[in-house]
Amino acid sequence: MSKLRLPGWMRFGAVVSRVLNNPLTFRIFRSSVPYVPNFYEIINEQCDVCAEAMDALVGFMETNEMERGLLVRELEKRGDEIKMRNMVVLNQAFATPMDREDIYRAIVAVDQIINYAKTTVREMEILALKPDSFALEMAQLLRDGVNALQIGFHKLNTTPALAVEDAEVVRKAERYVEKVYRKAIADLFQVDEEMRALDAREPGVILDEVVKMFKRRELYRHLSNSADQLARAGDVLYDIVVQIS
Repeated sequence: MSKLRLPGWMRFGAVVSRVLNNPLTFRIFRSSVPYVPNFYEIINEQCDVCAEAMDALVGFMETNEMERGLLVRELEKRGDEIKMRNMVVLNQAFATPMDREDIYRAIVAVDQIINYAKTTVREMEILALKPDSFALEMAQLLRDGVNALQIGFHKLNTTPALAVEDAEVVRKAERYVEKVYRKAIADLFQVDEEMRALDAREPGVILDEVVKMFKRRELYRHLSNSADQLARAGDVLYDIVVQIS
């Protein structure tokens, strides 16, 4: 009785199966095939942490509770760890689904937003400042912008063209923060009648009021700078959309 001969493709498939089931040959096979990390996923992870940090920042501005401030600082540490890991992944990647420079800019831009959230809390602690309505409004606008950024980056792997709308929301959030900043500064340096009534016999009181004004100006300026970082991240999102859609 003649021996049954399998078709060539079936014999080849059996050989491949034996090779891949051998641990040694599997490692050799894997080492020869370039691995492309999921950069959409790792940037999304950073955006998610950033959104958490901005929620905590708004909560801190609403309540002035130190627990909220500590949460912002803890999330910043987690964000730093993710950023450093992502940098290593980017440096070791054989190929990327988009321009390497844009991935680098996205990693850095999102991390900078989290950094500014932490340093805002830290400055308020150092300067012994309590939140006010202007700081709260700016923090809320920053959170809205970060939420749009998060949504936009999550769309890149599926519907990148639609992320243009989110990038525009991010840019608008930055402009709204600047409007509130200018309003806050104008209100801060508006000398009221009580201040006018102070005279040279009360230099200590006058000095205290002036110092308070400049401390609060520092807080407003820092939140304005946070909006600048948000705008940069929005620009990166837009550039990536143009590239891959």
